[in-house]
Parts: sequence; structure tokens; C-alpha cells
Amino acid sequence: MDHRFIPNLTEEEIADIQSKGLQWTTAHTYKNSPFYRAQFDKIGLEPGDITSLDDLQKLPFTTADDLKDGYPLPLLSVPESDVVRIHGSSGTTGKRKILAYTQNDIDLWQDMFARCYELAGLTTEDRVQICVGYGLWTAGAGFQHGCERFGAMTLPVGPGLLEIQLQMLTDLKSTCLCSTASMALLMGEEVQKQGLFEQIALKKAIFGAEAHTPKMRRQFEDALGLEDSFDIIGMTELYGPGAGLECQAHDGIHYWADRFILEILDPETLKPVAPGEVGEMVVTSLQKEAAPLIRYRTHDLTRSLPGQCACGVTMPRIDKIMGRSDDMFIFRGVNIYPGQIGAVLEEFNDLSAEYKISLTRRDGLDHMAVDVERTPEARVADSDSLAKRLASEIRKHILVRSEVRILNPGELPRSFAKAKRVQDERGEA
Repeated sequence: MDHRFIPNLTEEEIADIQSKGLQWTTAHTYKNSPFYRAQFDKIGLEPGDITSLDDLQKLPFTTADDLKDGYPLPLLSVPESDVVRIHGSSGTTGKRKILAYTQNDIDLWQDMFARCYELAGLTTEDRVQICVGYGLWTAGAGFQHGCERFGAMTLPVGPGLLEIQLQMLTDLKSTCLCSTASMALLMGEEVQKQGLFEQIALKKAIFGAEAHTPKMRRQFEDALGLEDSFDIIGMTELYGPGAGLECQAHDGIHYWADRFILEILDPETLKPVAPGEVGEMVVTSLQKEAAPLIRYRTHDLTRSLPGQCACGVTMPRIDKIMGRSDDMFIFRGVNIYPGQIGAVLEEFNDLSAEYKISLTRRDGLDHMAVDVERTPEARVADSDSLAKRLASEIRKHILVRSEVRILNPGELPRSFAKAKRVQDERGEA
């Protein structure tokens, strides 16, 4: 298939681009960033020491704390007069992570994002409804500018505004929805509730920003009548969303290896994991001017996928983001990721993908409650046996006891953004 935006590169060509980009980034940051120069000097490293991809491991790591410590313009590696825009992370505590962009950074980001629309099989005839956050966040700007660069019609609604969302779906006949998985689920419920299914023309959805389960995905695909949906990855620190997308073969996420290097490391030892093993994604930018990243710890958990993809795109692949290493909570000595609960729910046809974990402490002992909604088809009379079966499966798979509560459809709070899966009140006891 001919692509306007996705380059057809061999492994050797990608490695050559990465090697040159790594050398450029090292020299650029050493010369222009006080932060990076100090980091290099601390370990006695000079740009000339980086001559190939094998030297990547000599470079120090960068963390979210480095960005917060460098507030308001961390990692800045160009004169302020070259900065044309800033974006900030959606963090809820302390200082935000602010990232600066040159015009060249913006142009590269738009091209990367256009590749995502192309990979999803969109054309310039599509109408793309964007339901993600605008303003300081990268999401809205990324989806919109990428769509305009690609050439499809952009419907920039933003998050929430359910009435307007439904109006756009029915009156303007949007063909592609861009949102979080939680928002797509909410829209699907509303379309069904209001009897609008026959009035909408949606064919595809591009979703991201939070971990999701296959059950959750099937739920919104069915409710919205989608032909296909695609998982997108990205983060504010690395331009924004658009760093990679699942292709139509649905065999992992292709990422743009000519724009950044991706390592999968053990979050404890920071050494590479064995091929195919789950680890933390660590990224190094290759052409980023204003705020380059050198071995930036994302805390996102995934694994690399070997071999060529059936879709024909030669860009390498990773598995979907399985969660975050810093989302993990410890319950009675067991390390648990919220997604593990979601995975157990896959086995229950009478339960929806919506769940919430509540952690409390009573009389010095931790307790975990799991609230799950039954599907509209499930019988209320079966709720007790469902709760027992789910509690038993959680104990079998995750090795902890939990109190399971089965709720009616729609009882759990819905989110236009990322769903908050864990409520930990143990510190308040």
C-alpha cells in the first residue's frame, strides 16, 4: 500500500537514522541545555563518546521529577525566542510538567500524527470528531493539527458536552471518533439510551490515554456500530499523542522509530528485559529541539513484538500499554495493577467493563472492595452468585480476598477523560 506519510524503511535504515539522531541529540543538549550538560558532566560523558546505538546505555536517565524540578521550562535546549508554544501534562498534584516546542517540533508532531490517521485507514473524505481535552493539554491540539495535516474534516468538540457530541454525530455524520476509551463507552451508552443508533454514521474510533480491556473495547464498538477501533499512544513529554498507533492487523502498536528510540527496561534494575517480556518504556527523542528527551522513564508498561507485521508497515511494534509501573498498589503484601482486575472481568459475560477498586483500613487490616456493574441483560437475581464467582476468580488469579459488589448498569460514575479505577483511603483511617 502506498503511504503519503508513513515511510517504508528497513531495519538498517531505521538504525542509521537512530544512530545519527542520538549523536545529534547528545551534542545539541550538551551545548544548549544547562540541565543535560550538568548530567553529562556528573558522569564524565562528552558528546564525542556517543558514536553508535550501542552507546545509548552510557547516557543518564531523565525522570518526571527532573521536569518538575526544572519548572517552568525544564530541559530547555533552545533560546526562548525560538519557542512557539508550550503544553503541560494533566497532573493533578504539585507543579505541572511543562514542555516547550519550536516550530519544527510542531511540524514533526503533525506529521507523526498524520501517520496515525493514515494507519487507521482514514481518507480525506472522513469527518473526525475530536472529544479530548483542549488548551494546555496536548491531546486536542495533537488530534486536530494532525487531522488537518492529514486532510480530513476536523470537528473539534473537546471533552464533555454530551448534547453537542450527539448533535455532531447525528447532524454532521462524523465517521471517526477520537476520545478516551471511557468517553467512547459513555457515548455508546448515550447513543443506545436515546435511540440514535440508526442516525449516526461512525465507522472508526481512535482512543487512548488510559489502559483498557478487550471487553471495554467490544462494548463501545458494539454500542456505536463501529467497523474498527485503534489504540493510540503518546505523552506530553514526547510531543503528545501520535507517537504510534495500532494498525488494521491489530497485532500490536507501530511506533515511529525514526523519531525516537524506545527501550523496554526492568523498572527496578533499569536493564533491558528479555525480548517479549513486559517492562517499562523508556524513550529518547531524535530530532526534538526545544525539550529533548534522553532516556526518559515513562513508567508505561509494555513489551516489544518481534518480526514483521502482516499489514506491511515496517515500523517496529510494541504491545498495548498494560498500565503504569507507578499505578501499582500493594494490598496485604501483594503487588497489584488495576488492569489485572479488568483482565479477570473478561471471563464474565454478565458483567460490564466498568469497575472500581476501593481500599480501606479497619482495625489495622487492609480491605479491598471491587464494584462492578452487571450488563443490562443480566438478571438481578443472579447478582449474589456472580459476586461470589468473581471474588473467587480474583482470589485465584491475584491471590487476594476482596468483597465484590454487583451494581446496576450506569451506577458507577462515568468519565469524559481517564476513568479513576482505584480509590485508596487507607491513609485516612
